[in-house]
Amino acid sequence: MRASDTNIPEPATLALQALVWTLGDGDRAGRLLAVTGLDPDDLRGRAGDPAVLAATLNFLESHEPDLVACAAAIGVPPAALVRAREQLET
Repeated sequence: MRASDTNIPEPATLALQALVWTLGDGDRAGRLLAVTGLDPDDLRGRAGDPAVLAATLNFLESHEPDLVACAAAIGVPPAALVRAREQLET
């Protein structure tokens, strides 16, 4: 099923929304940077990189409460974030 068929944004768009949500909380943003090994400048420069976007979604998947909260905040089911990560990794 394609994203346009379900009114869910394309994977990169969805992941960017998730990245913005993640960075909206200082503690969560700090954990993302620590887990991915990125620094703020690198993250800014590579925010559209599929590998960074997939890493962001993987970060959210690793802590289900964050995955569920992010999905609710951007108005998609949590499974859509998982599918987006899978598609970005291919």
